[in-house]
Formats: sequence, structure tokens, C-alpha cells
Amino acid sequence: MTDDPDPGEVAAALLASISLLVRRVHQVPPGDGLTMPERTALSCLDRAGPATSAELARQVQITAQAMGATVAALRSRGLVERRADPDDGRRVVLTVTAAGLRALQDKRNERSELIARALTGSAFTPAELAQLTAAAPLLERLAQHISLTPEKQAWH
Repeated sequence: MTDDPDPGEVAAALLASISLLVRRVHQVPPGDGLTMPERTALSCLDRAGPATSAELARQVQITAQAMGATVAALRSRGLVERRADPDDGRRVVLTVTAAGLRALQDKRNERSELIARALTGSAFTPAELAQLTAAAPLLERLAQHISLTPEKQAWH
């Protein structure tokens, strides 16, 4: 009999704990006034680059009408802008503006500070903080090794 961890059990434990962490972080009221769909659209444009409103809607699995309302709100606040597609001048793509990038960075910083506050004090020992530090690159590598089919890529 071996003492090697069972990948299925490790996967279940990681999924449960990471899901709880992500849910808790997302439950914090937004300080920037961005709605969840707005943050999601900005993040997609930041990660994947310019896209049409329809492409964004498909990526995040919402209707084109809902994405249209989201994009209109982002445009009115100067967080995204419309530009002619450099490959097809008939198409219009959306890009994140400098203000949009700042809004995303502010949100990411806010979340990092939230987690830092939870790690501070007597909640975690220095040894536990070292374990979490060591686990971070492993979790990133795990994420990179998860193969997503095109229709599942919006789940992130």
C-alpha cells in the first residue's frame, strides 16, 4: 500500500477550498462601482485583446443584448472604446482604455489587500504562510494544465 496522495481526492479538496476562496472574495461589495458583468467584460478584453460585443457575449455566455448594455455602461464611463478592426475595417472591436486598465488593477489590488488582511495577525503561522507561498506557483501551474474546450472557456 502506498502513501501517495490520490489525485482525485486532491482535486476534490482543491476545488472545494479554491471555490470557497473565490466566492468569498467575489462577495465583497465592489468599491469601484463595477458590476460583475462589467468586471468580467473588462477582464476578458484585457486578457484576450480587442473583441466585438458579440464575441464577448459568447465568451462569458450571456446574451448579445445583455453584453450590449454592459458595453454601453463601460463606454459611458470611458473604460472601453470602440475602434475599427485593423484586419477588417467594416467590423468594430472594443478595447480597454487606460482608465479601464486602472479600474481592473484597482479591483485586483483591492482583492489582494483583502486576502492580505485575512493572512495577517494570528490567523496563520509563519510556517503556514510559507506553505501558502510555496503552493501559489503550483496552483498557477495546475491552472495552466487544465485543458478547456472552447465552449467551456468562459467559465473562469
